[in-house]
Amino acid sequence: MPLVTLTVRKPKSPEFKGKVLDAVHASLVSTGVPDTDKFQRVLELDADDFRFDSSYPDVAGGRTDDFVLIEILWSVGRSVKVKKKLLAELMERLRAAGLDPENVMVVFKETSWENWAFAGGRILHT
Repeated sequence: MPLVTLTVRKPKSPEFKGKVLDAVHASLVSTGVPDTDKFQRVLELDADDFRFDSSYPDVAGGRTDDFVLIEILWSVGRSVKVKKKLLAELMERLRAAGLDPENVMVVFKETSWENWAFAGGRILHT
């Protein structure tokens, strides 16, 4: 069950946020996540509260105010092959939506099943 968090600088339109969230979800689904498994949130911060270097690390060109930090929290065990597939598809979807993939940073965070209580305080698979 991935939990997706976007962090962006204010102001961003609902369309901008929707393009990014839709691209992330479609890419997750393509790697085997069920379509109904959607938990997304957006943190939209003032420039003083979301600071980043425009070129570090590994940026071709420079980041702009449209920089997006995407955090994907999911269960441990995804291979690097799956992560690379997700990243390739995500960047292509973002490019097709008119966004610059150089303005996107993705962070994968992993946790084990006993660290999730999806509803009612129940821990599944334990």
